[in-house]
Amino acid sequence: MIKRSASTCLSAGLPLLLALAACGSGGSASPAGAGTGNAVKGKIGVILPDTKSSARWESADRKYLETAFKAAGLPYEIQNAQGDKAQFQTIADQMLTDGVTVLVIVNLDSGTGKAVLDKAKQQGVATIDYDRLTLGGSAKYHVSFDNVAVGRLQGEGLQKCLAAEGRSSADIAYLNGSPTDNNAALFKQGYDGVLSKVAGYTTVADQSVPDWDNQQAGTVFEQMFTQQGGKIDGVLAANDGLGNAAIAVLKKNGVNGRIPVTGQDATVQGLQNILNGDQCMTVYKAVKQEADAAADLAVSLAQGKEGATTATAHDPVGNRDVPSVLLTPVAVTKETIKTVVADGFVSKDELCAGEYAAKCSQAGIS
Repeated sequence: MIKRSASTCLSAGLPLLLALAACGSGGSASPAGAGTGNAVKGKIGVILPDTKSSARWESADRKYLETAFKAAGLPYEIQNAQGDKAQFQTIADQMLTDGVTVLVIVNLDSGTGKAVLDKAKQQGVATIDYDRLTLGGSAKYHVSFDNVAVGRLQGEGLQKCLAAEGRSSADIAYLNGSPTDNNAALFKQGYDGVLSKVAGYTTVADQSVPDWDNQQAGTVFEQMFTQQGGKIDGVLAANDGLGNAAIAVLKKNGVNGRIPVTGQDATVQGLQNILNGDQCMTVYKAVKQEADAAADLAVSLAQGKEGATTATAHDPVGNRDVPSVLLTPVAVTKETIKTVVADGFVSKDELCAGEYAAKCSQAGIS
């Protein structure tokens, strides 16, 4: 369970325009100390997890982190492990050899993440768990969203969509995230905490999707649908990719749009599914706020300073409270998609291309 301190506050600002960045490549900043007035005391390394669990890692996080490090005038390197645990460790070893003094990771699982964090700590390298907390790990800081709140928004969103259809009872399928991702457990804690308390709701299927793999999600949901004889009234999908996999199965069976499906990440695909009426809602996480918070901590550590945090996240395996920055997620429905575009998280040109132009107009996106 995540514990917030009484002084919890939110990072200011809203995301700017997303830009696609090259997958898996490194980067370097402007000359040391340029424009900051601070002598550079270190180098920052960042390891992103993959490109299949969510489009955000390359299309958003990389861009925002690069921008922040360049603005600070610090040397940096950003690599993507592409879902490969051995590659994750190889990248970390190379970064440590290359002399990074701050290491930021999005773990693929807690076991791999812990090994990397512990090795970095042994070498005197400061570490940050980005987005996903490494259970049993040794990260100095953690930066993420309030992930129980993310799940709560999903559960409340599905309940509202079912109520809008006049349903007071429903058979619900859970399509959970990866069993090795602590965030997935927190999301489920949030949405199950809402849906399990609704009289008349029954969870008829409850499965996790290894590595957040969308292709596997399609197979898992098709099996759920077949086993239930098509009698599923709502799908709690943990993110937009899993939601889209479920929607593909519903389309094949001619029932898309009749069965509410949730999501997360406010991806273009997820938002277009909402415009189509195939997806009930998504959760918008202002990635720029998260990336900026992580960059602020990393820059401070690289300059030999302590970072500022606003909360703690409890690691039940390591039995410790990790100093954290936890941001607030926002539920998005067809009525509020325009706010995501207005914030610059997705562009109108990309979201409203082709057949979606008229649907965007109907949703008030101008």
